[in-house]
Amino acid sequence: MRPDPRRTLLIMSFSPLRSDARVLRQVRLFSERYAVTTLGYGESPDGVVEHLRLPDDVVNWHKDRRMLVARRFEAAYRSAPVVVAARALLEGRSRSFDVVLADDIDTVPLALDLAPPGGVHADLHEYHPRQNEENTRWRLFVAPYYRWLVRTYGTRADSVTTVGEGIAREYRRRFGIRAGVVVNAPNYVELSPSPVYELRPLRLVHSGNAQRHRLDVILEAMDLVTRPMTLDLYLMANDTAYLEELQVRYAASDRVRIHPPVAPHELPATLNAHDVGVYVLPPVSFNHLWALPNKIFDFVQGRLALVVGPSPEMAAVVRRHRIGVVTDDFTAQSLASALDGLTAQDVRGYKEASADAARELSAEQQVLAWERAVDTLAARLNG
Repeated sequence: MRPDPRRTLLIMSFSPLRSDARVLRQVRLFSERYAVTTLGYGESPDGVVEHLRLPDDVVNWHKDRRMLVARRFEAAYRSAPVVVAARALLEGRSRSFDVVLADDIDTVPLALDLAPPGGVHADLHEYHPRQNEENTRWRLFVAPYYRWLVRTYGTRADSVTTVGEGIAREYRRRFGIRAGVVVNAPNYVELSPSPVYELRPLRLVHSGNAQRHRLDVILEAMDLVTRPMTLDLYLMANDTAYLEELQVRYAASDRVRIHPPVAPHELPATLNAHDVGVYVLPPVSFNHLWALPNKIFDFVQGRLALVVGPSPEMAAVVRRHRIGVVTDDFTAQSLASALDGLTAQDVRGYKEASADAARELSAEQQVLAWERAVDTLAARLNG
């Protein structure tokens, strides 16, 4: 058998790869032109030449608390069970990959350990030093560890991308890291906006996690709106008890309906049957303030009008592409006022604008930044 002539690329993530949409986009992007090996949890993604599977029983977030308190950060990292497991899988593989794509800061030290001749690209999915800053214990004991991790290892990556402009600016301001941006957009889908009728209740929709307090503003707003509207929620059972509470609470409601989650490839068509995608995320932390979640781009692929809170990244997308309305603040009253102010003509126009923006705001366009970064590193091996 002839050896594979393609450059070798390792994609590392401490996540279940087959359900990690961002990592799967990377695998799909590179698996034709590169011989891709993956390291992560769960079964092998399609299209890779090798998969290094982390043991299912290894917890990816566990750190030795005593080491964190004592600021023994290098020891805390190297002794973390997931790092120990990953190092065992990578034993003897130093310099055996031309390029390594490290997802999230936790994998970057291991990527650098491998000393790939092309280099390391880091894709940082959050602003890690402030990820859970609303939790006092996390802020006191874990945040210093992540600041150390970014300062010590993140700054050594050959190139970096992240999920939004605000987070990229903060990495540059605090650590001097110049990060490109790849937003969490799904693939382009060919759809037309569904019709909007004057006398039919406005059909609102939200999809995502059933996470306590995340839906409070939207649900409270439904009690405040004065015009006929319905709200369909397609929810993943991240908090089973909370989801059951919602199901009981709205079992007899003809205005708020709870649905099971929809597979990502089916989501745009499901959303397309609605009029307005709604999301308001109160800024309880830095990452919440600067969030630009995939649901915003799911709404666009579904050809919906959008109503979002004044989170800077979400508001910028909505205003730039004229695809909806930004509320005055993060309260339920402000959301209800914005929804009550929508006319059928407004919604038609916003849905058409979503259709116009759908190709630009798709994965096919966004992933080009990854392609340029990895190809640039691989080109170093050409001489």
